[in-house]
Amino acid sequence: MKRLLLISNSTMAGDAYLGWTKEHIKDFLGTKTRQVLFIPYAGVGLSVDGLEASYNAYEAKVKSVYQELGYELTSIHRATDPVKAVIEAESIAVGGGNTFHLIGMLQKFDLLDPIGKRIESGMPYMGWSAGSNVACPSIKTTNDMPVYEPASFDALGVIPFQINPHYLDANPDGHAGETREQRIDEFLKVNPSITVVGLREGCLLQLKENRLILKGKHSLRIFRHGEEPKELNTGDILDFLLSV
Repeated sequence: MKRLLLISNSTMAGDAYLGWTKEHIKDFLGTKTRQVLFIPYAGVGLSVDGLEASYNAYEAKVKSVYQELGYELTSIHRATDPVKAVIEAESIAVGGGNTFHLIGMLQKFDLLDPIGKRIESGMPYMGWSAGSNVACPSIKTTNDMPVYEPASFDALGVIPFQINPHYLDANPDGHAGETREQRIDEFLKVNPSITVVGLREGCLLQLKENRLILKGKHSLRIFRHGEEPKELNTGDILDFLLSV
């Protein structure tokens, strides 16, 4: 059975990094899992000294949180054989940042297929922001700038619907551009068979024991082509999304 923790965002205003997610991560992983393999490829801007330094900084940032929760974390960028690291991982956490660079690196190192197979076998997978995007069939509902050209927009596809993390209901005052809802409507016009979940900040989706549940502080919004958006609340069972 798949075990997924798909988080909209890592940081809330006034809160520590991954602070609001800690109780959810602890509940999700439990006590049997001890080791976490971290994938930092979305973190392209954490250091002015280049990607390697950014990955190192990202690993240190996330490692401190997981160590506090009782888990050991190592970044995949240190592995001489990334595919082997995935195959041997007890669990995987994929950090947020730039989704285009993340999917490009997962493709470059041939990691999509082995990660997908491990998820199908029951390995716990956690992702936030870009890390949630890549669990979807594609990365087409990311909010990010395409700083890197991947071979394809295809992602892990371990869920049958799309996520738009950091979903906002309206634009900031004074901004005349499209709302997030308008952007999603554009996506649905081109991809009418796909369901999109607008996952607001402070929210996550947990798939455990074949049950998909919304957890966190806010409701989410479900978008389907030709239908009015639908709101669902914290604690709601969303199993129907697994067969859309």
